Amino acid sequence: MTSDEIKYVTRNRRARHDYEIKSTIEAGIELKGSEVKSLREGKVNIADAYAVVEHGEVFLKNLHISPYKMAQENHDPTRPRRLLLHKREIRKLYAQTEQRGFTLVPLAIYFKNNIAKVELAVAMGRKKYDKRQKIAETEAKKSMKRAVRKDY
Repeated sequence: MTSDEIKYVTRNRRARHDYEIKSTIEAGIELKGSEVKSLREGKVNIADAYAVVEHGEVFLKNLHISPYKMAQENHDPTRPRRLLLHKREIRKLYAQTEQRGFTLVPLAIYFKNNIAKVELAVAMGRKKYDKRQKIAETEAKKSMKRAVRKDY
């Protein structure tokens, strides 16, 4: 067992397709007990989630964590959840998202040393033609690798 054991709960695969990722940052996430239990069971939907900087804090919105069956009192599944970052990191994210077209998108939720973390990306939305161009580039790279492999 390593000191930085990472167990992924979910990944936002659509984000890398829909957005051009400029930079990423790891943030803690403030959760209630029943939310942590649901996360450990993998009952989370990250697809529509996004983050915003409000009043010097970063909140993750539209993250759906299903209620835990065994809990006495359950949580609201889509409540805004505060992300835990240093003030200088929050100021940096705020400055980056104020630029035209940039947004904060969660890429993954995971447990690192049994603490829930979110991988947050500063991203710019891709246009439809950009997506097609990116797919064409990756297909060309794959076919070149296949051709090189067949020669050997």
